[in-house]
Amino acid sequence: MTVRSTAGTPDLSSQDPDWWRQAVIYQVYPRSFVDADGDGLGDLRGITQRLTHLAALGVDALWLSPFYPSELADGGYDVDDYRDVDPRLGTLDDFDAMAAEAHRLGLKVIVDLVPNHTSHRHAWFRQALDEGPGSAARDRYVFREGRGEHGELPPTDWQSVFGGGAWQRVPDGQWYLHLFAPQQPDLNWENEQVRADFRTTLRFWCDRGVDGFRVDVAHALVKDLTEPLRDLGAPELSGEAALAEFAPGTHPFYDRDDVHEVYRDWRKIFDTYSPPRTAVAEAWVPGPRRVLYARPDELGQAFNFEYLQAGWDAAELRGVITGSLADARAAGASATWVLSNHDVVRHASRLVLPPDTDTDAWLLSGGRAPAVDEAAGLRRARAATLLMLALPGSAYVYQGEELGLPEVADLPTEVLQDPIWEQTGHVRKGRDGCRVPLPWTTDGPSYGFGAGAAWLPQPSGFGGYSVQAQDGVAGSTLELYRTALRLRRKLLDGESLTWSDDVPAGVLRFDRSATWRCVANLSGTTVDLPAGEVLLSSAPLDDGRLGPDTTVWLGL
Repeated sequence: MTVRSTAGTPDLSSQDPDWWRQAVIYQVYPRSFVDADGDGLGDLRGITQRLTHLAALGVDALWLSPFYPSELADGGYDVDDYRDVDPRLGTLDDFDAMAAEAHRLGLKVIVDLVPNHTSHRHAWFRQALDEGPGSAARDRYVFREGRGEHGELPPTDWQSVFGGGAWQRVPDGQWYLHLFAPQQPDLNWENEQVRADFRTTLRFWCDRGVDGFRVDVAHALVKDLTEPLRDLGAPELSGEAALAEFAPGTHPFYDRDDVHEVYRDWRKIFDTYSPPRTAVAEAWVPGPRRVLYARPDELGQAFNFEYLQAGWDAAELRGVITGSLADARAAGASATWVLSNHDVVRHASRLVLPPDTDTDAWLLSGGRAPAVDEAAGLRRARAATLLMLALPGSAYVYQGEELGLPEVADLPTEVLQDPIWEQTGHVRKGRDGCRVPLPWTTDGPSYGFGAGAAWLPQPSGFGGYSVQAQDGVAGSTLELYRTALRLRRKLLDGESLTWSDDVPAGVLRFDRSATWRCVANLSGTTVDLPAGEVLLSSAPLDDGRLGPDTTVWLGL
């Protein structure tokens, strides 16, 4: 099978409007990247100091998770002010200096935008509480009267993503909607003031030189607020997994058809800049619906979570890749690929968990049941990386995966920061294990992250994964990434691949052009290699043959 696009090799120069189509974007979680001032929390000046690491790695852009003023009730995704910097992380001047240095090094800058909800400390929400029911300030959010004789019951049975009900009562008796933590009240996107304020925010960051946006919970902005609000009837119908139970576009608060009006409006703003600003949607919806957010008159790209969630299985991965490329082509977008991010178990651990593993239970056991073979996990992670980087489209890399970091599954419960832990009554441990600060050096109080202890404890032996431990070491995971990204930039030629069907069971093989080929052995046995010059292999070859859990790039 052949999947083709008319787009050629992207020009990643500053003015190329299509730079993003096959770019490699590196996600920085600011609190956990580098701590320049020694307070235990990563900051913007720390990021600036280490941008040379990203340039040497060979990525094309960095995406910053939220750095705005925040209570950190949800890791910065509870935003107090969309047009400022959290003083613990720096200042707007620090942001400008970071962006200027990134651009000097040839790196694009993408920032996280969180439009579904604000923080409960946002000036608008404080005003809504002060001015009371029926006020214009309250209409910027989703406030409703409760049910029951005295309004003591929530307006609907909707559930929070983080656990528990999605409504919180305020002292005057009304309830407000929060699809996430209670500290994150949902905005009312039927309110024109909300839409106008986000237009201002987009222009604010574009004018500061930002090249694009990652849009948090892009599928949830617009809700069906027609009275009376409708119950769902079962708690599980509040989750994205329940979308299949509804006709497309009809869930009360996920993936509604009219959300696309918002992004068409944003695209008009993006296109006033040269080159046009780009964006990527975080939309946990089925592929054919997801790529609607990626249409040229909307955001341009959408994260491909089917790929992240796929098991280590050749047939399953081929199906996901084929479907994703077809969906992206139909939308006029390029596909996206991602293996890890700040919300999921790191793939160096996840890929060796049994397919039916309850990851919440695994985290609660401290990663002891089932036990994870870190060497086997790293081998699969390296193979998965070379497979991902060979695919047409954009690849998103999460900080630390270039070091082969595993999930820190044994964090003691007393240090946990993720609101999921409390909101689920200690049933789900949350996402802190993938957010542990990076190791830069082999020793020191926080392995080079900062001058003192980090905000989340790093495990002993973390220094063995550090940049210092791997820099210049042949065969290290860091050098694998550097080599792969350097080769990838040279090899890119169009957005097509051609599958080979004559392969052993458990093997994926495709040609990217007439010049190079990718072969991934996901089986448990060693297989013969087809003809070609070995350009790069995720693990040493076995007497010229491809061992289990190994990917190779071949020149033709």
